[in-house]
Amino acid sequence: MQNQPTEDFQGQSLVRIGHADSYLLLAPQHGGRLVRWVHRGQDVLYWPEAADWSRPAKVRGGNPLLFPFIGRHFAEAKPGQWQDQQGTVHTLSQHGFARDLPFDVSALDPQSTITMTLRDSAATRAGFPFAFAFDAVYALLPDGLEVTLRTTNTGTQRLPCYPGHHFYFALPHAQRAAASLALPRTERLRQLPDGKPGPAGPGESTYRLDDPRLQDTFHVFRDSPSAMLSMPGREIRFELDLPGSVPWHAVTTWSESETCDFYCVEPWVGLPDAIHHGQGLRWLAPGQTESAVCRLRVAG
Repeated sequence: MQNQPTEDFQGQSLVRIGHADSYLLLAPQHGGRLVRWVHRGQDVLYWPEAADWSRPAKVRGGNPLLFPFIGRHFAEAKPGQWQDQQGTVHTLSQHGFARDLPFDVSALDPQSTITMTLRDSAATRAGFPFAFAFDAVYALLPDGLEVTLRTTNTGTQRLPCYPGHHFYFALPHAQRAAASLALPRTERLRQLPDGKPGPAGPGESTYRLDDPRLQDTFHVFRDSPSAMLSMPGREIRFELDLPGSVPWHAVTTWSESETCDFYCVEPWVGLPDAIHHGQGLRWLAPGQTESAVCRLRVAG
């Protein structure tokens, strides 16, 4: 699409959506990555000052798009593989391939909305032999952001998927003890070394973000899905029970280390390795479209 509003950032030409003090910077050519989300003059997401743009999929920051599957997969005890219903083993990297591939800008309103689209190609069919169109729609709201992950099966066979987000929220590590995550009724679990979901226990209603039980942990919703991330000076409310959306299965909490100035709260449609155990696995019939919609409201 021509005539895209752009801004130079770290030597990259990124698409800019929004207004003077509330806007998005996105890199369709680098996995459809949301790089910056500025709300009323303040960065909501973390992005490193010295990002390695030679390997943007590996940069810790923004919001990488996770598709067709999230997390780590194992087939015959080997990581990075999954087995289809016919018994064929396919190779697929952690979190899928979307964050590694260029998206097309398929619709654009410079003031508020962008749609970026990834379609199947030789690069995707090597590890995921299905025809699809995967759209990421970002829409700025006066008090936040709405994101739709829309998958269409453009082929002739059923398509499995369970996409998700990987939001890196800006949070100085010294403030983790003063930050918290509130959840509805959940079960808390982690992935076992063989890929299977580990034993589940009852989740807490509120966690401090310095709680080690949050590290690389899945919080599976047992009531209407939602979350509230409270940080010094800012609250972010996750609205996940929205009309027209498939169910969000869990949010995942993670950070790279105790000294990182970011914290990840990630809405996921399914759990890692769901293609084998079924928790959150979605099947789309030929011609079918499904959307996973989340809305992030910012206060403060």
